[in-house]
Amino acid sequence: MDVLTHTRLRVIRAGIDTYQQPVVYMHRDCEVCRSEGFAAMTRVEIQVGGRSLIVTLNVVVGDFVSVDEVALSEAAWLALAPEAGALASFRHPVPAASAGALRAKVFGARLDDAQYLALMQDTVASRLSDLELAAFVTACAGERLDQDETTSLTRAMVAVGQRLDWGVGPVLDKHCVGGLPGNRTTPIVVAIVAALGYRIPKTSSRAITSPAGTADTMEVMAPVALDLPAMRRVVEQEGGCIVWGGNVRLSPADDILIRVERPMDFDSDGQLVASVLSKKIAAGSTHVLIDMPVGPTAKVRSDASADSLTVRLGGTAAALGLHLGVYRSDGTQPVGVGIGPALEARDVLKVLRNDADAPADLRERAIVLAGALLDLAPDGVAGTGMVRAHAALQSGQALSKFMAICEAQGGFREPTRAPFTAEVAATMSGRIAAIDNRRLARIAKLAGAPASPVAGLETALRIGDVVARGQALFKVHAQSRGELAYALEHAARSMPFDIAMEAT
Repeated sequence: MDVLTHTRLRVIRAGIDTYQQPVVYMHRDCEVCRSEGFAAMTRVEIQVGGRSLIVTLNVVVGDFVSVDEVALSEAAWLALAPEAGALASFRHPVPAASAGALRAKVFGARLDDAQYLALMQDTVASRLSDLELAAFVTACAGERLDQDETTSLTRAMVAVGQRLDWGVGPVLDKHCVGGLPGNRTTPIVVAIVAALGYRIPKTSSRAITSPAGTADTMEVMAPVALDLPAMRRVVEQEGGCIVWGGNVRLSPADDILIRVERPMDFDSDGQLVASVLSKKIAAGSTHVLIDMPVGPTAKVRSDASADSLTVRLGGTAAALGLHLGVYRSDGTQPVGVGIGPALEARDVLKVLRNDADAPADLRERAIVLAGALLDLAPDGVAGTGMVRAHAALQSGQALSKFMAICEAQGGFREPTRAPFTAEVAATMSGRIAAIDNRRLARIAKLAGAPASPVAGLETALRIGDVVARGQALFKVHAQSRGELAYALEHAARSMPFDIAMEAT
């Protein structure tokens, strides 16, 4: 028998989506598996043709894969792009160069520029397993990254990705640190700023711990998975765009860390700063406004936390040559009516179209943020931005620009509605004393958001509003009866509205 039969396996496509993690599947009786001593979750280097990749091995005990085959997950298949009938060879990978730095960080050491660069290089090269990345994320959580380390991590994230150059002149951007349901101001701000002649190439993340990210909401209305040439074409044509950052890979290390952070449901200040600013710098932004909602159930819960995060953002931005402004906003309650991609998209369109029933709080906050960003621009005059932003919105300029951006990205479509809805009513009369943003977001996620774009919930109630027993507090939207029931069951146990009985 040919030696190659023993040392190589025929490549097939598994058809399994493992997100960004490359995985291979081998039969447990495979001669390569047994000879090399490979076991489940082993890190393996696979070579197909002239390409190689470090992957995680899953061992198959059934007949899904034969003993002379290796099946590739979608991430591995796309990275290796094997030809028909290709054979793959395998070996144990060389230990990651950053292993020492990772171990040192886990034990509390401070790392320098070179160590963070090595860690991010190994991250994007898949030389670190998800377990190792989870250890790194945990070791950086809380206050375990100081200012210098935050800057080093940011610089390293930028270095291992692509970086856009838009030529001479300012490039504006806006980002919200998150934690506030609804609050979908970004599409409105981009439309206003681009309508006034500025460049604003907005790259956005999908939801990490929320029911919707900007990319999720925008994708309801237009394609967002543009590559770099397409993104550049849209910006050159319309001045702005709203695209998913994961497809343009401006900060690929951050995209991988986000994948690990998502199931852990947390991110630290240092990682938040590195994540946000690395993508802004990579996108070629020169002037960035950060919206920082502050409230007891927002991501930033106190003024002291906001002060600390503001200092960290400012220090890192200054070290990397980025002009940064921070706008501290009210994070005590949701903004807009909808929570979930399609429901938030409906709110955005109502504001842009100047509809009579457009959410007033979303409209006002978008104008304030657009105004602050316009004031931050090199030719901005302090205090005039809001007037300019209001005029662009009221006149229809912003709507026209938004529609043009959507068409340039691949075509506009109206948001649709979920087939199943149900209202949750107040069990007592009184005045709303507080709203738990995290509980609202949890209900929207259990209803299916953001995986199901039409899922989520709607509520127009705010702190101070008076409600009567039996009055609808919010309406849950779901794609299936099961998801609707699941969300309603949770809502009954974990009510997001604190209703105080009125004094008689």
